[in-house]
Amino acid sequence: MYADMQASTTSLDAELVDLAAEVFSLLSDATRIRIILSLEGGELPVGELAERVGKSPTAVSQHLAKLRWAKVVQTRQVGTRVFYSLIDEHALEVVRQAVFQAEHVVDFWPRHHRRGRTETGPDSAR
Repeated sequence: MYADMQASTTSLDAELVDLAAEVFSLLSDATRIRIILSLEGGELPVGELAERVGKSPTAVSQHLAKLRWAKVVQTRQVGTRVFYSLIDEHALEVVRQAVFQAEHVVDFWPRHHRRGRTETGPDSAR
């Protein structure tokens, strides 16, 4: 019985790992990352998203379609305007963590480790 449970868990884990890899692939685009970060404060229409990410509304709409397909964003229509928002905090958290990791690439003592500290340098975290 334990072997059966382990086998089914392993196959489920493999499926989830494959899906997680697809999520990373989806999030590997700088425009989609900017869209997700822009939606952190709440819903926005395509035009405002386009301004914030520095792309055309058409390009942003194509990225939003992919994010909708992946169930990262949802829409709300008011008249002819469509507003986009994050479905939940999960994709935003993945993006935040990726940005934190990127900070480590450019700075030995990245900004997110310095927040709320008056001292600087790696020893001040202890």
